Amino acid sequence: MKLSITDIKTDRQWRSATGLDKKRFHILLPFFERSYQEVLGQPLQERQSECPDQPRLGSYEDLLLYTLFSLKSGLTYDLLGLVTGMDGSTAKRNQELGLRILKHTLVATGHAPKREFKSPEEFQDYFERHKTLIIDATEQRTKRPGDQQYQKHMYSGKKNPTP
Repeated sequence: MKLSITDIKTDRQWRSATGLDKKRFHILLPFFERSYQEVLGQPLQERQSECPDQPRLGSYEDLLLYTLFSLKSGLTYDLLGLVTGMDGSTAKRNQELGLRILKHTLVATGHAPKREFKSPEEFQDYFERHKTLIIDATEQRTKRPGDQQYQKHMYSGKKNPTP
């Protein structure tokens, strides 16, 4: 893989490339390795020995870095492949694999967010134990207000032509 752990030197680069600092990345790594083996039933090296071509992600460290980088960067698969030395379809497959392992890791360590509740009682019980609620509402659709004054107040003005 073109992108390598050795390329990332400062904490700022670690956070911008992965969302984690170096210390947290290396704390997460053993849990990620364990999840890989639980999900796929065999170690990475054993699985790669069956691969006819030289794999681009040769270690758990590479796969975790690639997965976190792909999430943080938001690149298309073709660009992600270009940056990491893969073609677009391989970039997509590797990201899907990494996400599967990362999700398993977060669930196994108790760090995955709760996304669904079966009943209002379950919701209430959960938030009696967990006080923080994070809602991503950055792009929620809203109905255009009928009241002219309120509509003017709510309009962002972003579509005005520039002089």
